Amino acid sequence: QVQLVESGGGSVQAGGSLRLSCAVSAYRYCMGWFRQGPGKEREGIAHISGDGSTSYADSMKGRFTIYRDNAANTLYLQMNSLKPEDTAKYYCAAKMAPDCRGMYSFWGQGTQVTVSS
Repeated sequence: QVQLVESGGGSVQAGGSLRLSCAVSAYRYCMGWFRQGPGKEREGIAHISGDGSTSYADSMKGRFTIYRDNAANTLYLQMNSLKPEDTAKYYCAAKMAPDCRGMYSFWGQGTQVTVSS
């Protein structure tokens, strides 16, 4: 069983930045960030493969950056120019698969991000 623990969430004013971290108990080739806002469905933000290839949802490009430290088994999400509509619970996820799209096997408990106007 793989455990994921997110941190770095909090409250920030619009235009601010946050960096989320996700500590993973064991290496997994594919890792991703997702979020679920109030009254909304969960949506994918970005994913990254073990060799560093990244993919972003179109609406997240430019403000969010995903990266990972394989030696430390840690995933990051740098979020800049935050907007109130970014308010959500943010989750990291992982799986051992060659294709980082689609469903993920392991999930963290999430960290809350609240952006005020």
